[in-house]
Amino acid sequence: MKIPFSPPFINDKVKSEVIDSLDSGWITTGPKVKKLEEQIENYTGSPRVLCVNSWTSGAILMLKWFGIKDGDEVIIPSYTYSATALSIIHAGGKPVMVDVNDDFNISVSNIEKAITKKTKVIMPVDIAGWPCDYESINKLAINKKHLFMAENELQEKLGRVLIISDAAHSLGSEYQGKSTGLLTDITIFSLHAVKNVTTAEGGAICLNLPTPFDNNLLYNELRCYSLNGQTKDAFSKNKPGAWRYDIIYPGLKINMPDVLAAIGIGQMKSYKEDILPKRREIFTAYSSYFKKKSWAILPNYSNGDTISSCHLYAIRINGATEEVRDKIIERISTENVAVNVHFQPLPLLTLFKKMGFKIEDFPNAYNQYKNEISLPIYPQLGQQEIHFICKVVSDSVKEILKK
Repeated sequence: MKIPFSPPFINDKVKSEVIDSLDSGWITTGPKVKKLEEQIENYTGSPRVLCVNSWTSGAILMLKWFGIKDGDEVIIPSYTYSATALSIIHAGGKPVMVDVNDDFNISVSNIEKAITKKTKVIMPVDIAGWPCDYESINKLAINKKHLFMAENELQEKLGRVLIISDAAHSLGSEYQGKSTGLLTDITIFSLHAVKNVTTAEGGAICLNLPTPFDNNLLYNELRCYSLNGQTKDAFSKNKPGAWRYDIIYPGLKINMPDVLAAIGIGQMKSYKEDILPKRREIFTAYSSYFKKKSWAILPNYSNGDTISSCHLYAIRINGATEEVRDKIIERISTENVAVNVHFQPLPLLTLFKKMGFKIEDFPNAYNQYKNEISLPIYPQLGQQEIHFICKVVSDSVKEILKK
Protein backbone atom coordinates (compact mmCIF):
# COMPACT_ATOMS: atom_id res chain seq x y z
CA MET A 1 0.00 0.00 0.00
CA LYS A 2 1.35 3.44 -0.98
CA ILE A 3 -0.01 6.46 0.89
CA PRO A 4 0.98 10.00 -0.19
CA PHE A 5 1.11 12.79 2.38
CA SER A 6 -1.37 15.35 1.05
CA PRO A 7 -2.86 14.98 -2.45
CA PRO A 8 -5.43 17.58 -3.54
CA PHE A 9 -9.12 16.71 -3.23
CA ILE A 10 -10.53 16.98 -6.75
CA ASN A 11 -14.11 15.79 -7.25
CA ASP A 12 -16.70 16.34 -9.98
CA LYS A 13 -17.81 19.66 -8.46
CA VAL A 14 -14.26 21.00 -8.77
CA LYS A 15 -13.85 19.71 -12.33
CA SER A 16 -17.18 21.19 -13.38
CA GLU A 17 -16.27 24.65 -12.06
CA VAL A 18 -12.86 24.60 -13.75
CA ILE A 19 -14.32 23.48 -17.08
CA ASP A 20 -16.97 26.20 -16.77
CA SER A 21 -14.21 28.78 -16.30
CA LEU A 22 -12.26 27.48 -19.30
CA ASP A 23 -15.37 27.34 -21.49
CA SER A 24 -16.33 30.89 -20.51
CA GLY A 25 -13.27 32.28 -22.26
CA TRP A 26 -12.40 34.26 -19.11
CA ILE A 27 -9.65 32.77 -16.93
CA THR A 28 -8.06 35.74 -15.10
CA THR A 29 -9.67 37.75 -12.28
CA GLY A 30 -13.41 38.03 -12.79
CA PRO A 31 -16.72 36.52 -11.64
CA LYS A 32 -15.28 33.26 -10.26
CA VAL A 33 -12.99 35.14 -7.88
CA LYS A 34 -15.92 37.23 -6.71
CA LYS A 35 -17.99 34.09 -6.12
CA LEU A 36 -15.22 32.46 -4.08
CA GLU A 37 -14.87 35.61 -1.97
CA GLU A 38 -18.60 35.52 -1.28
CA GLN A 39 -18.45 31.81 -0.37
CA ILE A 40 -15.72 32.46 2.21
CA GLU A 41 -17.60 35.49 3.55
CA ASN A 42 -20.73 33.38 4.00
CA TYR A 43 -18.82 30.49 5.57
CA THR A 44 -16.80 32.55 8.05
CA GLY A 45 -19.14 35.50 8.62
CA SER A 46 -16.29 37.86 7.78
CA PRO A 47 -17.51 41.30 6.60
CA ARG A 48 -15.39 41.22 3.42
CA VAL A 49 -12.92 38.82 1.83
CA LEU A 50 -10.30 39.60 -0.82
CA CYS A 51 -8.70 36.70 -2.69
CA VAL A 52 -5.08 37.02 -3.82
CA ASN A 53 -2.46 34.73 -5.34
CA SER A 54 -0.92 33.48 -2.05
CA TRP A 55 -0.99 33.83 1.73
CA THR A 56 2.40 35.52 1.52
CA SER A 57 1.18 38.15 -0.94
CA GLY A 58 -1.82 38.82 1.26
CA ALA A 59 0.38 39.38 4.32
CA ILE A 60 2.75 41.67 2.42
CA LEU A 61 -0.23 43.65 1.14
CA MET A 62 -1.72 44.16 4.60
CA LEU A 63 1.61 45.08 6.19
CA LYS A 64 2.31 47.61 3.44
CA TRP A 65 -1.23 48.97 3.73
CA PHE A 66 -0.67 49.58 7.46
CA GLY A 67 2.51 51.46 6.66
CA ILE A 68 5.16 49.06 7.96
CA LYS A 69 8.61 50.50 7.33
CA ASP A 70 12.25 49.99 8.28
CA GLY A 71 12.57 49.58 12.04
CA ASP A 72 8.93 48.69 12.66
CA GLU A 73 8.56 45.48 14.63
CA VAL A 74 6.13 42.63 13.98
CA ILE A 75 5.87 39.94 16.67
CA ILE A 76 5.59 36.35 15.44
CA PRO A 77 6.12 32.86 16.87
CA SER A 78 9.46 31.19 16.30
CA TYR A 79 7.53 28.03 15.41
CA THR A 80 5.98 28.66 12.00
CA TYR A 81 6.63 28.39 8.27
CA SER A 82 9.14 30.85 6.82
CA ALA A 83 6.47 32.84 4.93
CA THR A 84 5.30 34.39 8.22
CA ALA A 85 8.67 36.07 8.70
CA LEU A 86 9.45 36.60 5.01
CA SER A 87 6.28 38.64 4.48
CA ILE A 88 7.49 41.06 7.15
CA ILE A 89 10.94 41.32 5.61
CA HIS A 90 9.51 41.94 2.14
CA ALA A 91 7.18 44.61 3.54
CA GLY A 92 10.18 46.39 5.03
CA GLY A 93 9.67 45.51 8.71
CA LYS A 94 11.58 43.58 11.35
CA PRO A 95 10.35 40.17 12.55
CA VAL A 96 10.53 39.75 16.33
CA MET A 97 10.30 36.09 17.30
CA VAL A 98 8.99 34.74 20.61
CA ASP A 99 8.72 31.23 22.02
CA VAL A 100 5.57 29.09 21.92
CA ASN A 101 3.37 27.02 24.24
CA ASP A 102 3.06 23.24 24.34
CA ASP A 103 0.21 23.43 21.80
CA PHE A 104 2.70 24.80 19.19
CA ASN A 105 1.03 28.24 19.27
CA ILE A 106 2.50 31.59 20.30
CA SER A 107 2.85 32.35 24.01
CA VAL A 108 0.85 35.41 25.07
CA SER A 109 3.15 36.07 28.03
CA ASN A 110 6.11 36.10 25.64
CA ILE A 111 4.28 38.50 23.32
CA GLU A 112 3.80 40.84 26.25
CA LYS A 113 7.52 40.77 27.06
CA ALA A 114 8.39 41.52 23.42
CA ILE A 115 6.12 44.56 22.89
CA THR A 116 8.00 47.85 22.53
CA LYS A 117 7.24 51.32 21.19
CA LYS A 118 8.42 49.99 17.81
CA THR A 119 5.79 47.21 17.72
CA LYS A 120 3.23 47.83 14.99
CA VAL A 121 1.74 44.36 14.41
CA ILE A 122 1.25 41.07 16.25
CA MET A 123 0.89 38.06 13.95
CA PRO A 124 -0.18 34.86 15.77
CA VAL A 125 -0.17 31.57 13.83
CA ASP A 126 -2.81 28.81 14.14
CA ILE A 127 -0.45 25.85 13.84
CA ALA A 128 -2.13 22.74 12.38
CA GLY A 129 -5.50 24.53 12.50
CA TRP A 130 -5.63 24.96 16.29
CA PRO A 131 -6.62 28.58 17.10
CA CYS A 132 -4.39 30.76 19.25
CA ASP A 133 -5.58 32.38 22.50
CA TYR A 134 -7.15 35.34 20.70
CA GLU A 135 -9.09 36.65 23.68
CA SER A 136 -5.84 37.23 25.55
CA ILE A 137 -4.02 38.56 22.47
CA ASN A 138 -6.76 41.08 21.68
CA LYS A 139 -6.91 42.20 25.31
CA LEU A 140 -3.14 42.59 25.35
CA ALA A 141 -3.26 44.86 22.29
CA ILE A 142 -5.75 47.13 24.06
CA ASN A 143 -3.89 47.08 27.38
CA LYS A 144 -0.66 48.10 25.64
CA LYS A 145 -2.19 51.00 23.69
CA HIS A 146 -0.09 53.45 25.71
CA LEU A 147 3.07 52.04 24.11
CA PHE A 148 1.78 52.31 20.54
CA MET A 149 3.44 55.03 18.46
CA ALA A 150 1.19 55.85 15.49
CA GLU A 151 3.15 57.16 12.51
CA ASN A 152 0.51 57.53 9.84
CA GLU A 153 -3.21 58.21 9.49
CA LEU A 154 -4.25 54.54 9.50
CA GLN A 155 -2.22 53.75 12.60
CA GLU A 156 -3.67 56.81 14.31
CA LYS A 157 -7.15 55.64 13.33
CA LEU A 158 -6.63 52.20 14.90
CA GLY A 159 -4.75 53.54 17.90
CA ARG A 160 -3.05 50.26 18.81
CA VAL A 161 -1.08 47.41 17.30
CA LEU A 162 -2.76 45.65 14.38
CA ILE A 163 -3.58 41.96 14.91
CA ILE A 164 -3.15 39.84 11.79
CA SER A 165 -4.02 36.18 12.24
CA ASP A 166 -1.85 33.84 10.20
CA ALA A 167 -4.70 31.41 9.67
CA ALA A 168 -3.02 29.58 6.80
CA HIS A 169 -4.09 26.29 8.40
CA SER A 170 -7.37 27.19 10.06
CA LEU A 171 -10.22 27.68 7.60
CA GLY A 172 -13.00 25.84 9.42
CA SER A 173 -11.62 26.31 12.94
CA GLU A 174 -13.72 27.83 15.70
CA TYR A 175 -12.70 29.73 18.81
CA GLN A 176 -15.14 30.50 21.63
CA GLY A 177 -17.99 29.82 19.24
CA LYS A 178 -16.70 32.16 16.53
CA SER A 179 -15.36 31.19 13.14
CA THR A 180 -11.76 31.89 12.20
CA GLY A 181 -12.06 35.05 10.13
CA LEU A 182 -13.84 36.95 12.87
CA LEU A 183 -11.25 36.71 15.64
CA THR A 184 -8.84 39.54 14.77
CA ASP A 185 -8.57 42.72 12.70
CA ILE A 186 -7.26 40.80 9.71
CA THR A 187 -7.27 37.05 9.06
CA ILE A 188 -5.39 35.51 6.14
CA PHE A 189 -6.11 31.97 4.93
CA SER A 190 -3.85 30.00 2.64
CA LEU A 191 -5.44 28.25 -0.34
CA HIS A 192 -2.23 26.47 -1.32
CA ALA A 193 -2.36 22.99 -2.85
CA VAL A 194 -2.06 21.11 0.47
CA LYS A 195 -4.57 23.18 2.44
CA ASN A 196 -8.08 22.10 3.49
CA VAL A 197 -9.50 24.22 0.65
CA THR A 198 -7.23 24.89 -2.30
CA THR A 199 -7.05 27.01 -5.43
CA ALA A 200 -3.69 25.36 -6.31
CA GLU A 201 -2.03 28.59 -5.19
CA GLY A 202 -3.88 31.38 -3.42
CA GLY A 203 -4.83 33.25 -0.29
CA ALA A 204 -7.91 34.91 1.19
CA ILE A 205 -7.78 38.08 3.30
CA CYS A 206 -10.67 38.47 5.76
CA LEU A 207 -11.31 42.12 6.69
CA ASN A 208 -12.75 42.62 10.17
CA LEU A 209 -11.45 46.01 11.26
CA PRO A 210 -13.39 47.90 13.93
CA THR A 211 -15.13 51.22 13.44
CA PRO A 212 -14.33 53.86 12.28
CA PHE A 213 -12.88 51.63 9.52
CA ASP A 214 -15.26 50.71 6.70
CA ASN A 215 -14.45 47.17 5.55
CA ASN A 216 -16.39 47.63 2.31
CA LEU A 217 -14.37 50.69 1.36
CA LEU A 218 -11.19 48.94 2.44
CA TYR A 219 -12.01 45.96 0.22
CA ASN A 220 -12.26 48.25 -2.82
CA GLU A 221 -8.99 49.95 -1.90
CA LEU A 222 -7.12 46.68 -1.40
CA ARG A 223 -8.55 45.17 -4.57
CA CYS A 224 -7.03 48.10 -6.40
CA TYR A 225 -3.71 47.60 -4.55
CA SER A 226 -3.66 43.94 -5.62
CA LEU A 227 -3.94 44.95 -9.31
CA ASN A 228 -0.94 47.28 -9.61
CA GLY A 229 -2.99 50.10 -8.14
CA GLN A 230 -5.27 50.00 -11.18
CA THR A 231 -8.83 51.27 -10.84
CA LYS A 232 -10.32 48.55 -13.06
CA ASP A 233 -9.62 44.87 -13.33
CA ALA A 234 -9.27 43.22 -16.73
CA PHE A 235 -12.84 41.88 -16.60
CA SER A 236 -14.27 45.38 -16.15
CA LYS A 237 -11.99 46.85 -18.81
CA ASN A 238 -13.09 44.16 -21.25
CA LYS A 239 -16.64 45.50 -21.41
CA PRO A 240 -17.45 47.59 -24.54
CA GLY A 241 -16.24 51.16 -24.17
CA ALA A 242 -14.76 50.59 -20.70
CA TRP A 243 -11.08 50.60 -21.63
CA ARG A 244 -9.99 53.69 -19.66
CA TYR A 245 -8.47 53.22 -16.20
CA ASP A 246 -6.18 55.02 -13.78
CA ILE A 247 -3.27 54.05 -11.51
CA ILE A 248 -3.80 55.56 -8.06
CA TYR A 249 -1.46 53.53 -5.81
CA PRO A 250 2.00 51.97 -6.20
CA GLY A 251 0.27 48.60 -6.02
CA LEU A 252 1.29 44.96 -6.30
CA LYS A 253 0.35 42.37 -8.93
CA ILE A 254 -1.06 39.65 -6.71
CA ASN A 255 -4.61 39.05 -7.98
CA MET A 256 -6.11 35.56 -8.12
CA PRO A 257 -7.20 34.28 -11.56
CA ASP A 258 -10.68 32.88 -12.15
CA VAL A 259 -9.45 29.49 -13.35
CA LEU A 260 -7.83 28.92 -9.94
CA ALA A 261 -10.75 30.39 -8.01
CA ALA A 262 -12.92 27.80 -9.79
CA ILE A 263 -11.07 25.01 -7.93
CA GLY A 264 -11.82 26.72 -4.63
CA ILE A 265 -15.48 27.26 -5.53
CA GLY A 266 -15.89 23.55 -6.21
CA GLN A 267 -14.18 22.65 -2.94
CA MET A 268 -16.18 25.16 -0.89
CA LYS A 269 -19.36 23.50 -2.16
CA SER A 270 -18.21 20.29 -0.43
CA TYR A 271 -16.27 21.72 2.51
CA LYS A 272 -18.84 22.04 5.29
CA GLU A 273 -20.75 18.84 4.56
CA ASP A 274 -18.00 16.55 3.27
CA ILE A 275 -14.33 17.63 3.37
CA LEU A 276 -14.13 19.08 6.90
CA PRO A 277 -16.21 16.32 8.58
CA LYS A 278 -14.03 13.70 6.91
CA ARG A 279 -10.84 15.36 8.16
CA ARG A 280 -12.30 15.47 11.68
CA GLU A 281 -13.29 11.82 11.42
CA ILE A 282 -9.73 10.83 10.51
CA PHE A 283 -8.30 13.06 13.24
CA THR A 284 -10.46 11.42 15.91
CA ALA A 285 -9.68 7.94 14.53
CA TYR A 286 -5.97 8.61 14.95
CA SER A 287 -6.47 9.93 18.47
CA SER A 288 -8.61 6.94 19.45
CA TYR A 289 -5.79 4.63 18.35
CA PHE A 290 -2.77 6.54 19.63
CA LYS A 291 -4.20 7.54 23.03
CA LYS A 292 -3.53 3.94 24.07
CA LYS A 293 0.19 4.35 23.37
CA SER A 294 2.33 5.54 26.28
CA TRP A 295 4.75 7.29 23.92
CA ALA A 296 2.12 9.37 22.10
CA ILE A 297 1.55 13.07 22.77
CA LEU A 298 -1.69 13.85 20.96
CA PRO A 299 -2.52 17.12 19.18
CA ASN A 300 -5.46 19.29 20.26
CA TYR A 301 -8.83 18.70 18.62
CA SER A 302 -11.44 20.42 20.81
CA ASN A 303 -11.84 21.85 24.29
CA GLY A 304 -15.53 22.68 24.14
CA ASP A 305 -16.02 25.96 22.34
CA THR A 306 -12.73 25.74 20.42
CA ILE A 307 -12.25 23.21 17.65
CA SER A 308 -9.47 22.56 15.14
CA SER A 309 -9.81 22.60 11.37
CA CYS A 310 -7.77 19.36 11.47
CA HIS A 311 -5.37 20.60 8.83
CA LEU A 312 -2.52 18.54 10.27
CA TYR A 313 -2.30 15.61 12.63
CA ALA A 314 0.86 16.59 14.49
CA ILE A 315 1.65 13.72 16.83
CA ARG A 316 4.68 13.89 19.11
CA ILE A 317 6.83 10.99 20.29
CA ASN A 318 7.42 11.28 24.02
CA GLY A 319 11.09 10.87 24.89
CA ALA A 320 12.34 11.02 21.30
CA THR A 321 15.25 13.22 20.33
CA GLU A 322 15.44 14.86 16.92
CA GLU A 323 17.74 12.09 15.73
CA VAL A 324 15.44 9.34 16.99
CA ARG A 325 12.42 11.07 15.44
CA ASP A 326 14.20 11.13 12.09
CA LYS A 327 14.93 7.40 12.36
CA ILE A 328 11.27 6.73 13.05
CA ILE A 329 10.33 8.70 9.92
CA GLU A 330 12.86 6.69 7.89
CA ARG A 331 11.32 3.47 9.19
CA ILE A 332 7.80 4.67 8.33
CA SER A 333 8.91 5.56 4.80
CA THR A 334 10.04 1.97 4.15
CA GLU A 335 6.35 1.03 4.30
CA ASN A 336 5.49 3.63 1.64
CA VAL A 337 3.66 5.91 4.06
CA ALA A 338 4.58 9.55 3.52
CA VAL A 339 4.80 11.66 6.67
CA ASN A 340 6.19 15.13 7.30
CA VAL A 341 7.42 17.52 10.00
CA HIS A 342 5.68 20.85 10.74
CA PHE A 343 7.77 22.90 11.15
CA GLN A 344 11.46 23.53 11.56
CA PRO A 345 11.53 26.50 13.95
CA LEU A 346 12.75 29.58 12.10
CA PRO A 347 15.97 29.97 14.13
CA LEU A 348 17.15 26.60 12.75
CA LEU A 349 17.14 27.99 9.19
CA THR A 350 20.22 29.63 7.67
CA LEU A 351 18.56 32.94 6.75
CA PHE A 352 17.37 33.58 10.27
CA LYS A 353 20.59 32.34 11.86
CA LYS A 354 22.38 35.01 9.83
CA MET A 355 19.91 37.56 11.21
CA GLY A 356 21.07 36.66 14.72
CA PHE A 357 18.30 34.32 15.88
CA LYS A 358 19.46 31.38 18.00
CA ILE A 359 17.41 28.27 18.68
CA GLU A 360 18.71 28.25 22.26
CA ASP A 361 16.53 31.32 22.88
CA PHE A 362 13.42 29.35 21.94
CA PRO A 363 13.63 26.12 23.94
CA ASN A 364 9.95 25.23 23.78
CA ALA A 365 9.82 25.68 20.01
CA TYR A 366 12.68 23.21 19.70
CA ASN A 367 11.09 20.78 22.16
CA GLN A 368 7.86 20.75 20.12
CA TYR A 369 9.76 20.26 16.87
CA LYS A 370 12.29 17.62 17.86
CA ASN A 371 9.77 14.79 18.27
CA GLU A 372 6.88 15.90 15.98
CA ILE A 373 5.61 13.85 13.02
CA SER A 374 2.71 14.96 10.80
CA LEU A 375 0.55 12.09 9.58
CA PRO A 376 -1.51 12.03 6.36
CA ILE A 377 -5.00 13.50 6.83
CA TYR A 378 -7.24 14.11 3.83
CA PRO A 379 -10.74 13.04 2.68
CA GLN A 380 -9.58 10.33 0.27
CA LEU A 381 -8.25 8.14 3.09
CA GLY A 382 -10.43 5.14 3.84
CA GLN A 383 -10.61 2.93 6.93
CA GLN A 384 -8.09 0.47 5.51
CA GLU A 385 -5.53 3.20 4.85
CA ILE A 386 -6.08 4.79 8.27
CA HIS A 387 -5.58 1.46 10.03
CA PHE A 388 -2.44 0.81 7.96
CA ILE A 389 -0.97 4.23 8.84
CA CYS A 390 -1.64 3.70 12.54
CA LYS A 391 0.00 0.27 12.51
CA VAL A 392 3.04 1.43 10.53
CA VAL A 393 3.62 4.42 12.82
CA SER A 394 3.14 2.31 15.95
CA ASP A 395 5.42 -0.49 14.72
CA SER A 396 8.06 2.03 13.67
CA VAL A 397 8.09 3.76 17.04
CA LYS A 398 8.22 0.41 18.83
CA GLU A 399 11.14 -0.75 16.73
CA ILE A 400 13.19 2.42 17.11
CA LEU A 401 12.37 3.20 20.77
CA LYS A 402 12.47 -0.50 21.73
CA LYS A 403 9.22 -0.16 23.70
